[in-house]
Amino acid sequence: DRGNIICLTQRCRWRGIDVDVRELNLGDPVDPDTADLFLMGGGADAHQRLIADDLLVVKGEGLRGAVEDGAAALMICGGYQLWGHYYRTYSGDDLPGLGIFDAYTVHRAAQLGARLDNITQAGAVRAVNDLLVQWGEHTLVGFENHGGRTYLNPDAQPLGKVLAGGGNNSEDGWEGCVYKNAIGTYLHGSVLPKNPHLADHLIGAALRRRFGEQTLEPLDDSLEMEAHRRAARKALSRRFVRHLVPGVR
Repeated sequence: DRGNIICLTQRCRWRGIDVDVRELNLGDPVDPDTADLFLMGGGADAHQRLIADDLLVVKGEGLRGAVEDGAAALMICGGYQLWGHYYRTYSGDDLPGLGIFDAYTVHRAAQLGARLDNITQAGAVRAVNDLLVQWGEHTLVGFENHGGRTYLNPDAQPLGKVLAGGGNNSEDGWEGCVYKNAIGTYLHGSVLPKNPHLADHLIGAALRRRFGEQTLEPLDDSLEMEAHRRAARKALSRRFVRHLVPGVR
């Protein structure tokens, strides 16, 4: 997911917008007035356990304050899960989240109440798909690889409707969650290079927070959108094959 940082930085520089990228480590608090755009990627349960307390106790107040004040954010997979109310891990213990997204996540193995002892069983509980999502008038492409199943509470706003793939939980047809200018999603890829419209959405939100209403100079996204279209066709074709031959991955 580091490619998302590269994409955002380059799209800003092409427009003459200065970018200052800062890495937050364990023990680093968040000043809500300093950053206008936050990014966080995914990780295994062990990695989420490692950072969960720090995210909640050390960074939580600053992150909540920044989001409430209009900062943009893109939380991918494990980051998305820890920005909800809680994540119930593979082993069944709950990691408390920030509660920014009105959602919660339960690992599929914890739902089944079974210990999975081999690769075949473990693969059966993971959502591993090309993912295509309807996002307003646009589509978003990427791939998903997650064992957690995320459920939005009734008042939460999903990012979009799943056209191909599993999305939040492979049940209700929704993908991701949005709160103000913060987005949580299972879209990997990295997601932003093939979705320049999503990248510019985040850049625009960050600029508005700092400078007020801004108009982004258009870029030539012909290559990016060709990659987007190819990924969308691939996702739809795999969905069609799976429909014809159940069990095909």
